[in-house]
Amino acid sequence: MKDKNPIPQSIRFAALAVDVVCFRVSDGQLEMLLGEVVSLGNKYKGQLAHIGGLIKVKETAEEAVDRLLNDKSGIKKIYKEQLYTFSKVDRDPRGRVVSVAYIGLTNKKSLQDFKNARVRTVWKSVYDNSKLAYDHNEITRVAVERLRSKIIYTDIARHLMPKEFTLSDLQKVYEAILGEKMDKRNFRKRILSLGILNDTKHTMKKGVMRPAILYAFKLNK
Repeated sequence: MKDKNPIPQSIRFAALAVDVVCFRVSDGQLEMLLGEVVSLGNKYKGQLAHIGGLIKVKETAEEAVDRLLNDKSGIKKIYKEQLYTFSKVDRDPRGRVVSVAYIGLTNKKSLQDFKNARVRTVWKSVYDNSKLAYDHNEITRVAVERLRSKIIYTDIARHLMPKEFTLSDLQKVYEAILGEKMDKRNFRKRILSLGILNDTKHTMKKGVMRPAILYAFKLNK
């Protein structure tokens, strides 16, 4: 009896890559890290894209994200989580490449080692409508939607904040991500009711206003 599903004599595989949408909130704006495409023979050379590249044979996708962020942008040790797999057949003009995309989160005080960065990088607002290389505008859209969804029901904002912060500072981060102003009283009531913050018993004084209480996210169990 003939095998109804014979094994093909020649199998061609897609290359596997990673791309990371690295977010931060700076001056009330949700920003993403972009790097210049530098590979020779690439029609997107000189355009901006999310930090990414092919996964090496002996590394995991997570290890590839760490390597590429460090090598291309000088960023180390940030929070990251897998976002989505982008696999349109024509997404990369150089050949068949499937990308496992990640979200990365940092705060503006995190140091970026420009001396070791191999490409020119820039932080841009997620509302910037410039055309990015490959399908990275689509990746941006999916990443922003995921971040907006998760900030509502998780404590993911912890990765965008310094160790201690005021509720006003935290509210600005929520507003930057959600793209809308929030009522101060309602925000404070809701965020404190979630039980994800600790009162550090420290305060910070700004101008003539009375000292503001500093909070910190509770440790993950």
